[in-house]
Amino acid sequence: MFSFKRKTYRTKSDEELVAIYKNEQHSECIGILYERYGHLVMGACMKYLKNVTESEDVTMQIFEGLHHKLLKHEISYFKSWLYMVTKNECFMLFRKKGISTSSLEFTEVKDENLNDEQQLNEQKLSALEEVIPFLKDEQRSCIELFYLKEMSYQQICDELNLTMMQVKSAIQNGKRNLKLRLEERNEFK
Repeated sequence: MFSFKRKTYRTKSDEELVAIYKNEQHSECIGILYERYGHLVMGACMKYLKNVTESEDVTMQIFEGLHHKLLKHEISYFKSWLYMVTKNECFMLFRKKGISTSSLEFTEVKDENLNDEQQLNEQKLSALEEVIPFLKDEQRSCIELFYLKEMSYQQICDELNLTMMQVKSAIQNGKRNLKLRLEERNEFK
């Protein structure tokens, strides 16, 4: 029975898994999210902590605490939300150690295998993932569906029950608001 559920859950989107977990508390959902994102959480921890053992510990703490956090929080885009949780957990560890986090906000691990353009793209993606949750709901939903899930305008209209003009307007305004937020943070002017 669990094998059947696990196979069925594998085809679900992140947001569907979160919804199933909120309604039914099936731990298989957490396991699948771990399979999808465990390595990314570990990478983000390494970015901030620069220590394998601490990164492994924080990664495990995040996924062990996911059961409670998923029930407490309203999550519209899981990957961005998980990144913010990861960043916050790393910063909490720094604070426990008495290390200031203000200078760590935008530091990036320099990977010798990445060229400058790839590093810049990674920084841009990371910055975008951090500011997308601050958009208004309609703008955030349209931006996520159009750019991250690569849905067409018509698919977004059908998904969100909006008119074509509402979708185009939400995407245009969302892009402008993202740009303003990034500029406020002195990112990519």
